[in-house]
Amino acid sequence: MTSDPFHPVQRPRRLRTSPGLRRLVSETRLHPADLILPVFVGEGLKDPRPIQSMPGVVQHCRSSLVDALQEAAALGVGGVMVFGIPLKKDAMGSGAVDPNGILSQAIRWSVEASRGLPIIADLCLDEYTDHGHCGVLDRAGRVDNDATLRQYAAMGNVLAEAGASVLGMSGMMDGQIAAVRSSLDAAGHYDTSLLAYAAKYASAFYGPFREAVQSSLVGDRLTYQQDPANAREAEREVALDVAEGADIVMVKPALSFLDVVARTKATTSVPVAAYVVSGEYSMVEAAAAAGVIDRQRAIEELLTSVSRAGADLIVTYWASQVAGWLHPCWRPEQFGGRFS
Repeated sequence: MTSDPFHPVQRPRRLRTSPGLRRLVSETRLHPADLILPVFVGEGLKDPRPIQSMPGVVQHCRSSLVDALQEAAALGVGGVMVFGIPLKKDAMGSGAVDPNGILSQAIRWSVEASRGLPIIADLCLDEYTDHGHCGVLDRAGRVDNDATLRQYAAMGNVLAEAGASVLGMSGMMDGQIAAVRSSLDAAGHYDTSLLAYAAKYASAFYGPFREAVQSSLVGDRLTYQQDPANAREAEREVALDVAEGADIVMVKPALSFLDVVARTKATTSVPVAAYVVSGEYSMVEAAAAAGVIDRQRAIEELLTSVSRAGADLIVTYWASQVAGWLHPCWRPEQFGGRFS
């Protein structure tokens, strides 16, 4: 066929001419069930406490936690990830293995309130150690990998007993999946799943999170979190965690490492999660507050990019709000107008 250069035969724009057509041929779709909502629960709180660097996010008390979980369940959010914030810390992170500690309590409250929503417990020591590291320290002040594994194993059983259906292994210790899986199985917790933070990078975008959990960290985590310059290393970390028994693998942060999300999806058959972290959240909120971006469009575009890169699950502080936008019967007044 002879083509007139001023009247092209191939017209990709035909499929963009209406909202209905664009929706019909959309290659990537966000769904509430793909979203995981992180929540922070503070010990001793009577009312929720705002986190200044993360507008719209709070440290929950028990009643506000229950409200947030019931809302998430009603909106079809896929799961909830729970972080505990204790009043007291020590060198060993003893609060992490306390059956009556804030995280165990928060897990029990969440299970009661969640209407069957999967509850993911953060398994790490950083919130509970007075030095702020994700593991216990040796006499030289270095993170002791193998001593930390024993503490992780104990923590895993405590959280499983509290009712967590998934443990989020975020510490980046070598062998952590094998150690916790072995400990869980020995205690009969065969059905407790492990979400491995397999590719967790030493990122600049964790700053607001450290306010959220009242971190005591001095220094950095460069000896155990991954170098942002390395992608092939992530493939090794993912392969090791899957071989050790990980049920889901995570890439964190999401937006700075979309290439790693794609590589992970291409090299593993287990579900792939990605975490849109606190600094990524706060950047968008700050830009929107300054009036330089359309907030809803920016959030939807960013989360779609994570899904398009290959993430099956997305951990995001916007989970309930985005689920509301996607929910066909959603009305703001159902939830007190909080997201109107």
